[in-house]
Amino acid sequence: MDLQTVLPLIARSFLAVIFVHSGINKLLNFAGTQETIASKGIPLPLIALILTIAVEVIGGLLVILGYKAWLGALLLFLFLIPATLVFHNPLVDPTQLTQFLKNLSIMGGLLMVVAYGSGALSLERSTTRWEKDL
Repeated sequence: MDLQTVLPLIARSFLAVIFVHSGINKLLNFAGTQETIASKGIPLPLIALILTIAVEVIGGLLVILGYKAWLGALLLFLFLIPATLVFHNPLVDPTQLTQFLKNLSIMGGLLMVVAYGSGALSLERSTTRWEKDL
């Protein structure tokens, strides 16, 4: 197996594991996270939190597993736009510059998945091959 086959799987996993971890942490600290969301003035913080957890966990798993990875990456990219501007805006809080730039870097990686797909080692490629054998 060559690097072009293996590296996309590793890259997808590294790129998306932060979202799965973050979504699970939000679920485990539901009340505290809801308070944080409300403190930023986001309307309907309960609904926003539920949607955030769903996007982070489901989107992250889609990217890692390589099943509709482009969709998971697109959802995560779109989620990061308001999340970055609201929670990591360096114009509001200069100490957030590193987090802001980290999110921009992640967004770049997500756009690569949207543009180029999941690679050879992915559930989508596996199921496509299996369906062709039928």
